[in-house]
Amino acid sequence: MSTLENLKPQNVFRYFEEISQIPHGSYHTGQISDYLVNFAKEHGLEHYQDENDNVVIIKEASAGYEEAEPVILQGHMDMVCEKDADREIDFEKEGLSLYVDGDFLKAKGTTLGGDDGIAVAYALAVLDDDSLEHPRLEVVVTSNEEVGLLGAKTIDLSMLKGRILLNIDSDIEGHFLTSCAGGLSARVKLPCAYQKAEGLCVSLRLGGLFGGHSGSEIDKEHANAIIEMGRILKYLDDRMQIRLLSLEGGLKDNAIPREADATLMIASEDKKTFDSHIEEITKILQKEYAATEPKLFVSTSLQEVSVCDVLDASSMQRILFYLRNVPNGIQHMSVNLKGLVETSLNAGIMKLSEDGFFISSSVRSSVKSRKEEVADRLTYLTEFLGGEISLDGDYPAWEYQENSMVRDKVFEVYKKMFGKEPVFEAIHAGLECGMLSDKIKDMDAVSFGPDNFDIHTPKERLSISSAERVYRFLLELLRSMK
Repeated sequence: MSTLENLKPQNVFRYFEEISQIPHGSYHTGQISDYLVNFAKEHGLEHYQDENDNVVIIKEASAGYEEAEPVILQGHMDMVCEKDADREIDFEKEGLSLYVDGDFLKAKGTTLGGDDGIAVAYALAVLDDDSLEHPRLEVVVTSNEEVGLLGAKTIDLSMLKGRILLNIDSDIEGHFLTSCAGGLSARVKLPCAYQKAEGLCVSLRLGGLFGGHSGSEIDKEHANAIIEMGRILKYLDDRMQIRLLSLEGGLKDNAIPREADATLMIASEDKKTFDSHIEEITKILQKEYAATEPKLFVSTSLQEVSVCDVLDASSMQRILFYLRNVPNGIQHMSVNLKGLVETSLNAGIMKLSEDGFFISSSVRSSVKSRKEEVADRLTYLTEFLGGEISLDGDYPAWEYQENSMVRDKVFEVYKKMFGKEPVFEAIHAGLECGMLSDKIKDMDAVSFGPDNFDIHTPKERLSISSAERVYRFLLELLRSMK
């Protein structure tokens, strides 16, 4: 029996469940791409698939809509694969374990993939239903959106006839996005050297953090595990002698890291001093983050006295200097739109290896020059420390259009259906609309979706009732495009 069999709209959740059983994390989208192509073949629909797994499926207009302007339905096929520390799963081979909790759809111990599986499920449900009234539908499902909008950057859309784009990649019902930030990924490598040393090895973990989307939740004052681990290490280094063996944290540069781990070497006789300093910094962090990180913890575990490779003093200081001075979080707020983050960055992945210290950050801004300024600061800091930096995945902002037919239509349909006005706003997260606007001349777009909370974290949950309402709205919006 299907877990979601009794949920409505039945077709939407049937397809969502099928998608959830196909591994579709970023960079691993081949299976989901082929699934979409097979769907198109089974339904006799015109379709295209490229070498980057992007898929386009076209369904001609229903009777009476032949002269209506075509509508593009767009979303992405990849998901952010995050899990709880105690959850065992191979995201490249296994599907998700879905379950219903009241009005919410969740996945056991992992992200749900509602971002952006719900868009794909909506599109397939629409394409599958021949009773619906609609213009020519051009469904565009891109790959690797979560790692820099890579699919949108390479996709060929020359077969499309439409310029009205409905991007279904937002997560607050009734809120329609009309512009978004641009961004890029900054990948840093600092050189490291090792030497032999003998001492007491101690494992150190910072955890219990909330995490979240590095764009839409960067203003929530959640702790960044990578940055705070750098603070803990500097706090210890200022008060006693420590040596660093290992250091890592975070999984995705577009997710605020929830955990970070380090292995230190201290003198055996410094064990009590070490414990005392850990207790002190833990209390400081818990007090500072009492409102936003109530489950924050710092734990330690003794290993053994041994001889092993540790970073030499200059390498450790180089890393600590970087972690304590790298810009992170909100850099500028918009002066035009109250409450909107204009520029930010998030240190999302950190790893120390034999080849060096690696750290990756996601940079976002709705102002191109500010994005470039943050990238320049990262470059200057990295090169000052003798490191290397690469900037990739650069994508443009989606600029607000003063006049928009689709926005007017959304207002009309939404108010008629729900008796209240929709909210139009900008977002600090990156959406593919900016990239696609370079490919679709005179594109007229909005982005929307159902309530989906705590995306990019294992706490992700999709409102079932909201998903049903938004689907009804989508069908009515398409019907109104005559």
